[in-house]
Amino acid sequence: MSALRRYEILVPLLFNDGQPVPEPLLARTFSELRERFGAASWETQTVRGAWENQGALYEDNLTRFFVDVADQPEHRAFFQEFKERLKIRFGQLDIWITSHPLDVI
Repeated sequence: MSALRRYEILVPLLFNDGQPVPEPLLARTFSELRERFGAASWETQTVRGAWENQGALYEDNLTRFFVDVADQPEHRAFFQEFKERLKIRFGQLDIWITSHPLDVI
């Protein structure tokens, strides 16, 4: 059995100016993942986050995409590049992408 890894991506539902992210940008992100890997998932409920930077509190409304793939260097490289595109697409200084080993039963 090959090792699997889950990549999870959190993207904002609001731009930094408070305007809603248009649904087509979210749908495009999902489509790119599904087309690249053959399958993807998108949790449509709001994920609420909060973080501090230099004493200021920031709160986010986010959505989560995730993909389960073979644990291969080329997949990690894809997500590193994809992160840079998403930062531009959503006007963010950073996009949180995590990866986790996956054991499917």
